[in-house]
Order: sequence, then structure tokens, then C-alpha cells
Amino acid sequence: MAKVALLNNKGEKLKDINLNDNIWNIEPNDAVLHNHIVLSLASLRQGTHKTKTRSEVSGGGRKPWRQKGTGRARQGSIRATQWRGGGIVFGPTPRDYSKKMNKKERRLALLSALSYKLREKELIVLDNLTLETPKTKEFIEVLNNLKLNDKKVLFVTSELEDNLLLASRNLSEILVLANDEINTLDIVNADYMVVTEDAVSKIEEVLG
Repeated sequence: MAKVALLNNKGEKLKDINLNDNIWNIEPNDAVLHNHIVLSLASLRQGTHKTKTRSEVSGGGRKPWRQKGTGRARQGSIRATQWRGGGIVFGPTPRDYSKKMNKKERRLALLSALSYKLREKELIVLDNLTLETPKTKEFIEVLNNLKLNDKKVLFVTSELEDNLLLASRNLSEILVLANDEINTLDIVNADYMVVTEDAVSKIEEVLG
């Protein structure tokens, strides 16, 4: 079984713990992982983009000049696409960008992301992540102890405590999730993943 060091908030090693190889140490499937990332990013798109065609632009009901005899090109409407203020040809219309993926592939993508964190040594396990105060200064001290300054870090805990949420919300590079909220995109997007020991057990219980 794969082993990882268990640290405390001061960055001190307490012991080694074993991780379930079926969850944290599988052979990553890059194709499925990529497809799930594309799916996740697509789901964030609203798809509300819209331009007006010549039939939707107001005005232009009258022919601007007669068909023949003016020496100018024939025109049927001042709202045709070649006119300033006219309609747009082949412009974007509202659409749904969501994609589909079956449950087995979603699970495989998540396991692949977790396994990459372990392989790249970007996984840190803490005994707990309890803060005494809701001050950002105290949370930054934990980051300093773990040598995670200026890094994009995903923190995963078994319980979202108020002090932790309040202390971390002002830090744009920090994301705090409960163990049942983890997803492939947030894991891949983070430079490091910090998980509490209780959260590791619950993740293994659900995905095992």
C-alpha cells in the first residue's frame, strides 16, 4: 500500500499512514481525465450569448431607395447585414454546452486525479485542521508551516468549521471543501491538495 506522512499544523511529521491503492494509486487514465475536465469546464458556461439577425433588428422596414436609376447598388433594407447597425450573420445563439459522461468514467476521472496528486507528491495529509480563531493570519501561519506560500491549494476536511471558512475566504488561491464535495476539476486545478486524516478515511469509504 502507498504510504504518506501524516503532519500536524506546524508541518511536523507524526507518523506514516497507509493509503488505499485502489483509490490513491491507480494507473491514471489520461483520456477519461481530459474528457471530464472538458465536461466540467463546459458545465460552467451559461450559453446565453445571443446576437440579432436582420429580422430581429428594429427598423429597416422601408426600401432605402428605388431599385433602378440611382446609380447605386440595389438595397432592400438598411438593416441588412452589410449596413452599420444591421443584423449579424451566423452570430451566436443560446445553447446548452453540457456534456454527458457515465458514472464509471466520472469515478475513474476522480481516482485518476487523486492518484496524480500522490504520484507528483502534491498530496499532504494533516491530523486535523482546526483553527482557534477565524483570523486569516492564523491560517497563513499554517500555510507557512506547510511551505505552501503562493500556491493554489485545495483543503479537504470532514467538517467545514466556521473558523476555517472565515480565515480562508479572503485568500483567492485557497479553496476549502468537505470530503463529499471534492471534484476532478478542483483537484487538477490545485497545485497541492491538503486532506485531513478523517477526510481520507471518508473518501476511501465512499470510493472504495
